Amino acid sequence: MKLFASLQRRLAWKLFISYLLIVVVGVVVLAGTAELQAPAVLSLHAARMQALTGDNSALTADLYQSFAVAVNEVLAIAAGAATLAAIVISIFTARRIVGPIQAMMRASQSIAVGNYHGRVEVLGQDELGALAQSFNQMAGTLEQTESRRMELIGDVAHELRTPLASIRSTMEGLVDGVLPAEAETFLGVEHEVARLQRLVQDLQELSRAEAGQIPLDLRPVALSEVIQRVAERLAPQFEDKGVALQADVPAEIPAVQADANRTVQVLVNLLGNALQYTPSGGRVTLRAGVEGRFARVSVQDTGIGVAAEHLPHLFERFYRVDKSRSRAGGGSGIGLTIARHLIEAQGGRLWADSPGIGQGSTFTFTLPLAP
Repeated sequence: MKLFASLQRRLAWKLFISYLLIVVVGVVVLAGTAELQAPAVLSLHAARMQALTGDNSALTADLYQSFAVAVNEVLAIAAGAATLAAIVISIFTARRIVGPIQAMMRASQSIAVGNYHGRVEVLGQDELGALAQSFNQMAGTLEQTESRRMELIGDVAHELRTPLASIRSTMEGLVDGVLPAEAETFLGVEHEVARLQRLVQDLQELSRAEAGQIPLDLRPVALSEVIQRVAERLAPQFEDKGVALQADVPAEIPAVQADANRTVQVLVNLLGNALQYTPSGGRVTLRAGVEGRFARVSVQDTGIGVAAEHLPHLFERFYRVDKSRSRAGGGSGIGLTIARHLIEAQGGRLWADSPGIGQGSTFTFTLPLAP
């Protein structure tokens, strides 16, 4: 019973048994055919021989016996040769089929215990080769996902550490009497709590964005009106810092197929970043135009700029151009990541350009025109 169960679990044995069954069926069919057809054929030839040699019953019986022995010998030799061929073919097939499957099984078991570096060798362009390529692609995706998960945990821990440490030190100072129990002290604590709440909200938004679960209300939107509304909304903040905000947006821009609220969210994020990294006396310019089947919006500033090596990473979670810079004066560090997901969900693109440090930067996104 154990041997039978073992045979059921091994594909190589199943292949061999299938080939052996084919051989047995072939031999049985051949033997049955010979049993049914041989007497008639032999009788016909015996009748012809009797017509030539005369009536000789002993010769006829010997002929029948010799023919039966010959047929049985031929069938036995054919069955043996076919069985040997089945063994050889099953071994070859097992190596070609079972070998790669066993390699994928070992790699999948390795992935199951947390080792995402395992890959399998692609041995051909057939279905097994395509399966191996798909397996390697899946393993690579899982490895990237796990890497991003670990990075996210580390980044979130880092981002939470600063406000929590500030809150704890403030509370310890209040308990020890080092800090006065004044409104200014409590406002500092409230500011750090607000940072934590904003971080949690942004993380929830990012999680939905990366999972493609942000609801969108796509409809024709007058892009010029959206840009003008955002510019008017943020104008007081630019005036307080002494940064000029200029909107160069033609009123005749065609409507875009977009979610108005999500587009406003993206523009607020891009303009907020431009204001944060543009010193007093600088300028931020909003431009819009049409390129083919897309509307193009750019936010250009005269701020600190970005080095070329940092441009590909600006939309990564919690990425900082200046590693020594804290978040105290900025946002959660995932606003650009969310903005890119929002634009791509609406069928557009978002990217950044900068001539270099101290030469400003430009963030540009596209949205499809309304049909």
